[in-house]
Amino acid sequence: MQQKKDRPLSESLAEEGIISAEQLKRAKEEERRSGTRLRKALVKLGFISEEDLVAFMSEKMGIPRVELDNYLIDSKIVELVPEELARKYELMPVLKIGNRLTCAMVDPWNVFALDELRSKSGLIVEPAIATEGEIKQALTEHYGTRGSMDELVKEMDKKKFGDRSEKEGADSEGGESDGAVVIKIVNSVIMNALRQGASDIHIEPEDDKLNIRFRVDGILHEASSPPKYLQSAFISRIKIMANLDIAEKRIPQDGRFTMRMEAREIDIRVSSFPTINGENVVLRLLDTANLIMSPRKLGFSEEVLKKYSSMITKPHGIILVTGPTGSGKTTTIYASLSEINSVEKNVITIEDPVEYKIEGIRQTQVNPKVNLTFANGLRSILRQDPDIIMVGEIRDLETLEIAIHAALTGHLVFSTLHTNDAPGAVTRMVDMGAEPFLISSAVIGILAQRLVRTVCPECKKDYKPSGEELKETGMFIRGQKGDIIFYKGTGCKRCMGTGYKGRIGIYELMPITGEIKDLTVKKSPAEEIRKTAVSQGMRGLKEDGIAKIEEGLTTIEEVLRVTQKD
Repeated sequence: MQQKKDRPLSESLAEEGIISAEQLKRAKEEERRSGTRLRKALVKLGFISEEDLVAFMSEKMGIPRVELDNYLIDSKIVELVPEELARKYELMPVLKIGNRLTCAMVDPWNVFALDELRSKSGLIVEPAIATEGEIKQALTEHYGTRGSMDELVKEMDKKKFGDRSEKEGADSEGGESDGAVVIKIVNSVIMNALRQGASDIHIEPEDDKLNIRFRVDGILHEASSPPKYLQSAFISRIKIMANLDIAEKRIPQDGRFTMRMEAREIDIRVSSFPTINGENVVLRLLDTANLIMSPRKLGFSEEVLKKYSSMITKPHGIILVTGPTGSGKTTTIYASLSEINSVEKNVITIEDPVEYKIEGIRQTQVNPKVNLTFANGLRSILRQDPDIIMVGEIRDLETLEIAIHAALTGHLVFSTLHTNDAPGAVTRMVDMGAEPFLISSAVIGILAQRLVRTVCPECKKDYKPSGEELKETGMFIRGQKGDIIFYKGTGCKRCMGTGYKGRIGIYELMPITGEIKDLTVKKSPAEEIRKTAVSQGMRGLKEDGIAKIEEGLTTIEEVLRVTQKD
């Protein structure tokens, strides 16, 4: 990039009428008098705000604008640039892709800074622009005290926070320096959760301590927690980020905010709930980079994938995905919608809440305050000329009847239902009050699913299972004891000693065949429907889990953990 001089910038500002000739003259006099750069002189004299100046430089001179307040910067990126160099040239590394390092700078045309950066990092440097205030705040947050929670807490004035907690309820974040450290601690917790692949952060006040736990691969693990005296300031900071009322602690509140980590946008949903020890807060981390956008990547067997792909390409009917909370139902439906969405189709959803935004799909969130329920929303969607409809969950008879009506009038409808297995969904709909003959006519397929953790590839070892383990899965009865190599993780740094890394789905797909329709109309029990479905080739959840064990993807313990209650 060619170096830009202050004179062209100043002339551009004058030509655009942003500053007057007189103001430019005074700024140059201040530049000579104080030795500061002209850009800083313009801001110092109040002729233009720093934000407006940065926006002008970005637009007119083609420099990317980086808003550092919205970035979560990985410590590994920070380590690429020495602190002395970052402070010397007022810059902050924010992103590394391949051998290219993007740095936010106050002066992106400083060739001396760019040359030294290239020399120190060994990378191609791509400059971006940020305000001086943003750079200084980022330098304080990321270079001031990097390290463990204990190191961050050392910066706090314990006595001052203790007094504030008692006298003011600690609704504020403290003084300017203490407030910056609270921000740093909150960012550190979120960053650590993202590094570990957590889906949720649980902030749990106890009588004498504040607990933080991360849900990783469906299991909660303890994490580093700030001391009890920071509880109110810590939670207040999160509530401020989510635009919640920090003074209101008696009722539950919900909010959300967005942060960036490198090139990834992280949508964070916040839920606060009052308890006797203070507000319990849960953060749901929705990482768009981890959204699976194709059923082929979900873990379907070839046979199930073929049947399911045939279902989702039908012009009309209801496809239900069932399972408990956290079993991946929404991900499956999102992947399905992404697979079949095209410019020729109008796809509309009504969800609670909208978890991920999908391009080309009209998504709506339930809002009980204005009576926008699943039923009312679905009724209105039918007047929007849809081809495909997604209803987040069928909770009541009214929603179910409208969904059935939509399917019978030529729409493809996706929805979820909380049942343990696929056959149970049929009896659940009958119990809700829907006419059996309408259910049999509208529903074309039911998919039940669970998520099992996969064996960590870094510490994966083969082992010999006990006879009891084999009996519990039914594998011994099948006479396959000596034919399969079993694996488990021994525990390593990558999997945090759990032996597991990542998750995969196990599935039970039940097409609504003629025989199943007859049983539905007769209001047959779920067990009878299951027997018929199995005789027609349906593989149950446990059987699909066993297939994943045979492939070396998961363990006997994992399959039993998610299926033993079924």
